[in-house]
Amino acid sequence: MNTKSGLLEPLESLSMTDRVENSLREFFTENAFKPGDPLPNEQEIAQRLNVSRNVVREALSRLRMLGMIETRPRRGMVMAQPDPLASIEKVLNPLILSQSSLNDIFELRLILEMGIADFLFARKTAKALDELELIVEKQKKLPLLSKEDEIEFHGKLYDMTGNETFQRFQSLLFPVFEHVFTSLSKPGGHAVIKDPVSHYDLFKILKEGTSEEFQQAMRIHLSVYYNTIKA
Repeated sequence: MNTKSGLLEPLESLSMTDRVENSLREFFTENAFKPGDPLPNEQEIAQRLNVSRNVVREALSRLRMLGMIETRPRRGMVMAQPDPLASIEKVLNPLILSQSSLNDIFELRLILEMGIADFLFARKTAKALDELELIVEKQKKLPLLSKEDEIEFHGKLYDMTGNETFQRFQSLLFPVFEHVFTSLSKPGGHAVIKDPVSHYDLFKILKEGTSEEFQQAMRIHLSVYYNTIKA
């Protein structure tokens, strides 16, 4: 039977710390540990796995950096509630990411915004619409929008979803957004192409139209970016 090669890493190439880390991950999963559950201490883990405490300490340090475990006063080591975006925040820097990675991340933003309509219509409030109106009325007077204008409008939409992770993801995308926006801009930071559907148009649909109309309009609004996608 044909099998794919390279799917499993040979054990001999794994360091002892790697093995201990993997064993701990499996231990946590198999025993269904939940945030707040107490964990064995370093010495107990070292004895059970028959390895040195230094190796255990290094493996635990990796898991601690990922937010999987934490040490609490008078309780010792416990399972933590991982922050899914914490690690991404540390590495999402256009200066250290390849152009291919930057493009992929920016395309992810397009995918998310195409699915935002139903959440906006389900959770919009009169107060949020008033705040959005102030933004679009100000922007309506501008001949072209800067990246700051784009971020202000789309950031408000993210805020209106009521999804905290979604809002944080928007802030994570700021550096990548600026990087991509620059490639589509004139000197001074203004977009080369005026949006066929403006922020004001999107606001009016959000206030008076339907989620289907908003989604269609958003696709047109983002077409300047979709046109950069290469097959």
